[in-house]
Amino acid sequence: MRYKGLPLNKAKKAIILIHGRGATAESILSLSSYLNLTDYAIIAPQANGNSWYPFGFMASDEGNKVALESSLGLIEQAFSEILKAGIQADQIMLMGFSQGACLSLEFAARNAQKLGGVVAFTGGLIGEKLNLGNYSGDFQHTPIFIGSSNRDFHVPAKRINESAELLQGMGAEVTVKLFDDPDHTIRAEEINWVNQKFFI
Repeated sequence: MRYKGLPLNKAKKAIILIHGRGATAESILSLSSYLNLTDYAIIAPQANGNSWYPFGFMASDEGNKVALESSLGLIEQAFSEILKAGIQADQIMLMGFSQGACLSLEFAARNAQKLGGVVAFTGGLIGEKLNLGNYSGDFQHTPIFIGSSNRDFHVPAKRINESAELLQGMGAEVTVKLFDDPDHTIRAEEINWVNQKFFI
C-alpha cells in the first residue's frame, strides 16, 4: 500500500486509487494532484507484477479467476483498514483507471453498500459475461461515474452500458460519459466533472 493526503486517523474521508495494467501505485497517486482531495486520506494498493489480472477483463473467467480473487482481496484489505480507522463506508470512494477502473466497479458491486462514490476512468464490470450471482447488496444511491471513449480498443461501450444498467439496478446513481476520441486515457473533461460532482 502507498499513502498520501491526510493520515487515516486524522481524516473523515478516504479514497482508494487503483492503478492500471503496467502502472504502479505511485503513478496513480500522481492523479490526486488534479483532484480536490485536501481533506482525504488517500490509499493506493500495488498490484503484484503491476497487473491485477493476466488477461482482458472480458476474457474467460477461469483465466483471470485466481489473480482477480487475490486482487479483490487486496482492495478489501485497504477498505477494511479505512473502516478500522473510524471512517464510515459512506465516506469512502473508489477510483481507478483501465484495469483499476474495472476492479473498482467489480469490488463495489460485489460489496454494494452506501459509499462516498465510485469513479471508473475507462472500465466496466469484469467477466466473459456479466454474472449476476457475483453481485449483492444495495448501493443506496451511491454516485458512480464511468467515463471512456465510445470506441476504446480495450473497453467496449456496450460493456460499459451493460455495467451501468446492472449497477443502477442495485441502487446506484450512475453517470456514463462516452467521448468521441479513440484515446485510452483520463481526459481533462472527466477530471473537471468529477471534481465538480464529488469534490466540491
